[in-house]
Amino acid sequence: MPITMKSAREIELMTEAGRILAAVHEELEKALHPGMTTLDIDKIGEEVIRSYGCIPSFLNYNGYPASICVSVNDEVVHGIPSKNRIIKEGDIVSLDAGVIYKGYHSDAARTHAVGEISKEAADLIKVTRESFFEGIKFAREGMHLFEISAAIGRYAEERGYGVVRELCGHGIGTHLHESPEIPNFAQGRRGPKLRAGMTLAIEPMINIGTHEVDWLDDDWTVVTRDGSLSAHYENTVLITKDEPVLLTLLK
Repeated sequence: MPITMKSAREIELMTEAGRILAAVHEELEKALHPGMTTLDIDKIGEEVIRSYGCIPSFLNYNGYPASICVSVNDEVVHGIPSKNRIIKEGDIVSLDAGVIYKGYHSDAARTHAVGEISKEAADLIKVTRESFFEGIKFAREGMHLFEISAAIGRYAEERGYGVVRELCGHGIGTHLHESPEIPNFAQGRRGPKLRAGMTLAIEPMINIGTHEVDWLDDDWTVVTRDGSLSAHYENTVLITKDEPVLLTLLK
């Protein structure tokens, strides 16, 4: 599938989709507390998304049964919310969400501390976020896609972390997942040239230990193979002729 270039009108719609999703994430962060279930988080997220007149991107996507992916501690991504999973003090919780606004998707993820967490966990969250911002230094017209990938991977690996290789970022627009795939580590080639109007969901997934992961029996939840903590940070990014625009980050 070719990489789609967005028109000015499409960019307007995706900008609004991103603004709404950023607000959803703010509400989820406020709501997150020890003693709640991961299903509670999902219910809050869906309610907020629909309050903006949007549709949750993830609900029933390829059979995924919820609106918010809620991944705790060693869960990398795609954790399925459950009434039996209780959030505890000291956990780290990754929340991945998407909205559809007038036919256009936005996608973003954040990893949050629940109460007091270990320095090790806090450092992981910090480096994961920082690796994203290292990557988007190269998210400019005329640069190449895998320069973003290499910068993300280099930043995390130089600090001793494992960069997940089995999962990647992606293009986004009228479909949640569009071309191109965006790995988070160096590729040995430069990849396609970036052009203004591309919209990309860039999402480092970083582990304290090995980069290796496994899928649980639910066929969705991805966990670190060694049981170490994992963090996730994602924004929908618009390539322009100047600095990239982070559509899912409130200014």
